[in-house]
Amino acid sequence: MSRVGSVVLVDDDDDARAATRQLLELSGFAVEAFGEARRALERLRTDQDSIVITDIRMPGMSGLDLLAELRRRDAALPVILITGHGDVDTAVAALKGGAWDFLTKPFDPDLLVAAARRAAEARALTIDNRRLRETAAAGLGRALLGETPVMRRLRAMLPRLVESDLDLAIEGESGTGKTLLALTVHRMSRRSRHRLEVIDCLDAGLRGQVATAGLFDRSGQVARAHRGTLLLAGLQYAPEALQFQLARFAARRTVAADTRAPEAVDVRIIAILGEQGGDDILPELYHRISAAKVRMPSLAERRDDIALLFTALVLQTCEDRGCPIPETGDLAHRLASRDWPGNVRELRNFAERICLGLEVDELDSIGTATLNERLDAYERRLIVEALMQTEGEVTRAAEDLGLPRKTFYNRLARLGIDPRALRER
Repeated sequence: MSRVGSVVLVDDDDDARAATRQLLELSGFAVEAFGEARRALERLRTDQDSIVITDIRMPGMSGLDLLAELRRRDAALPVILITGHGDVDTAVAALKGGAWDFLTKPFDPDLLVAAARRAAEARALTIDNRRLRETAAAGLGRALLGETPVMRRLRAMLPRLVESDLDLAIEGESGTGKTLLALTVHRMSRRSRHRLEVIDCLDAGLRGQVATAGLFDRSGQVARAHRGTLLLAGLQYAPEALQFQLARFAARRTVAADTRAPEAVDVRIIAILGEQGGDDILPELYHRISAAKVRMPSLAERRDDIALLFTALVLQTCEDRGCPIPETGDLAHRLASRDWPGNVRELRNFAERICLGLEVDELDSIGTATLNERLDAYERRLIVEALMQTEGEVTRAAEDLGLPRKTFYNRLARLGIDPRALRER
């Protein structure tokens, strides 16, 4: 039976707790049971998808106390109260105060299961919406940043890719952001609470039947991805023996398949492929892992996004490295005239070099630079070279260039050069 949700059950009566737990587990719920409200409270997190079912009358912290604390932490967490006949008025008041539902003892098992199912569905929707909002606020961005029609379509598809549990093939040229999209899909999905296991199919150690056998045993990498995501990076480079084993796993979803007791593995497969898609992959494997397919466009297909991407990459690099944001004039807009065979990866590397003051000729080489821009580029090159000669030591570099220290610092600030970054290289 597939799992329909998670329940944190709290009841100080051992027999009642055991019976309710059995009822819920037989109905498909995963159950964590506690005899004390405070222990349950220690276990609960605001980001988990569990609902709470609790008795009201318990020693120490009561069910109502637990409800109040949970409401303070997360007002959207469904809490179902179980009450005695004399507690009905109290339970009704608690319902008005935010409890999801209440049942009186002895309760109808079907009513409890139905209430728990409704609460679990509501909780799952709440958690999914939170993930989407959080990712958007964080600028999901870096995976699907851009305003061209193709990127807008990809962003519109993302919630469906996240909510679906279909295996996913992400295709496209090298450097287009396929891995970042795969990580984003995992982190936004319900499987994010479990492991993401990455199999690098370029790994020279994965050659031959014997070398790959350990991936599929009970303690291997595939088994460790249980309830999480299995990411196949560079699948087109996988040797045929590995592709055959992956095809068999994708069909059976078991490890230790050649033993008398193979073990089931619940996993979503995300495969990262090249521009040629399934051309270099066994058909029986490709058709199983491409139930859903996405193609990441190259920068040549979305040149209008290059200025936005470059600006975002410069800001991110400067934030990560703690260096000042360089003055680049209209460079971001002129970059669209250049070919980027390495796509976003090449653009990111270029942005990092700009931030570190190492691309001193770029203002001359891209588009038409003004005289001031060319002079700045020349001055930047001389200063960077002097700093590299002195391993970032400002005093010595200023002396080598015949500049007073204060003037040298002013030039560093104006040109956006960070000596610390050069010292660390």
